[in-house]
Amino acid sequence: MKTASRFLLITLLLAGTAALLLARLARPPRTSTQGAPLAPLLLYCAAGLKAPVSAAVADYERRFGVRVEIQYGGSGTLLSNLRVARRGDLFLAADTDFLTLARTNGLLREVLPVASIQPVVAVARGNPKSVRTLADLQRSGVAVALANPDAAAIGRLTRSALLKAGVWTNLSAQARVFKPTVNDVANDVKLGAVDAGIVWDATLRQYPELEGVPVPEFAHEHSQIAVGILDSATSARAALHFARFLAASDAGLPHFQQAGYQVVEGDPWVPSPSVVLYSGGVNRMAIEDTLRRFEEREGVQITRVYNGCGILTSQIRAGQRPDAYFACDVSFMTTVQEYFQPSTELAETRMVILTKQGNPRQIRTLADLAAPSLRVGVANAEQSALGALTARLLRELGLDQAIQPNIVVQTPTADLLVNQVRAGGLDAAVVYQANTSQVLNSLHVIPIESPAALAIQPFAIARSSRHTFLMSRLLEALASTESRLRFEQTGFAWRAPTNHFAP
Repeated sequence: MKTASRFLLITLLLAGTAALLLARLARPPRTSTQGAPLAPLLLYCAAGLKAPVSAAVADYERRFGVRVEIQYGGSGTLLSNLRVARRGDLFLAADTDFLTLARTNGLLREVLPVASIQPVVAVARGNPKSVRTLADLQRSGVAVALANPDAAAIGRLTRSALLKAGVWTNLSAQARVFKPTVNDVANDVKLGAVDAGIVWDATLRQYPELEGVPVPEFAHEHSQIAVGILDSATSARAALHFARFLAASDAGLPHFQQAGYQVVEGDPWVPSPSVVLYSGGVNRMAIEDTLRRFEEREGVQITRVYNGCGILTSQIRAGQRPDAYFACDVSFMTTVQEYFQPSTELAETRMVILTKQGNPRQIRTLADLAAPSLRVGVANAEQSALGALTARLLRELGLDQAIQPNIVVQTPTADLLVNQVRAGGLDAAVVYQANTSQVLNSLHVIPIESPAALAIQPFAIARSSRHTFLMSRLLEALASTESRLRFEQTGFAWRAPTNHFAP
């Protein structure tokens, strides 16, 4: 009896343990109180950025309890490692050329700018060898260290600048040593192993034993520091959370500024940003999927306001400021362009006549809309881009007076016209081709053969937006290959250069 009791107790304990383990496995990954995932991140970082990056990482780890593992090296060396390993979450390079190469190799998605740096000749304090020019580096008795152009960003920029100046061949031939990182070059000068080396201006500020010699060949040479989200990231959302922190004006960037870097303006730090997008109604079907994916990947919320562009521009002129505006036509961007950065034309769609299946009234052209007893619908010229374009087109063709008696409804958006034709309340309506993609099997579409029957859709970021870089990444997503396919599937033609790198 005792044996049976013991067996029952052990069985119950084992069952309880198994249930506990299963419950733990079924739980979602733990997150911090501010929503940051607690899984460690792997950051590949250019060695010359160690001082500000280590400080920013310590700050991030303290705030969110997320461990960030850092692998330092020359930007070129790190890129070579990434090509082989294809693992990790982020790549912080001292020159965006390396991030461009990583994107081309399918290793990288988003890129967030951080700061800029400039090359300078470093010598021991007091300049004992009286180095004043690049020619002095080629004197007998002056030992020089350079960074390897294939391993380090400083080496790559040095080679590029000195090739333009016509001195690279001689100087590189006389260099005593090529180092894999900018810090290795600075350390050689500090220890007296060489008399001079070429380093970043920000690196120089971290070595009080050294001083810089400005030379005209480097006066206009700058390198852009940026952090990229690797395609191999375990969680793109987690990687972007850290990247946004690192590139934020009031979070990671002050650490770079204190270390002597020229930082970008940067978005303010918000763990989960909320932005507002104004968009003409015709764009809705083409962009909704992209917006949802962007929200999930970035961990942000986009409040969409879809309406006729006339209504949207009136609200903007009255003082409302969305973070971005995606207009139905360029004519309704120009009226508010002063509030926005230069716009990007993404797509276009033609105007068409929509009528009942089988075209029972035998409509062939716009002139046929003047037929007796025909019920015609158009968009409101004051409230929508479509309405303004329709009114302009009818005037140019001399048809406005003839068709006006048949116009029984004017709506702020084209979707209302589509619904009324489908319900039988209208015999015909002037809409966009993009409005008809869902009704091709139930209604009849008649092309309008006129160069003026074209609407172009531009996207612009508000000058007043606090999240300029975030909205720039949204524009990249809207210009991606996947987004282009969605536009084309919903009746648009593409205008923008496709961004193959955006998710």
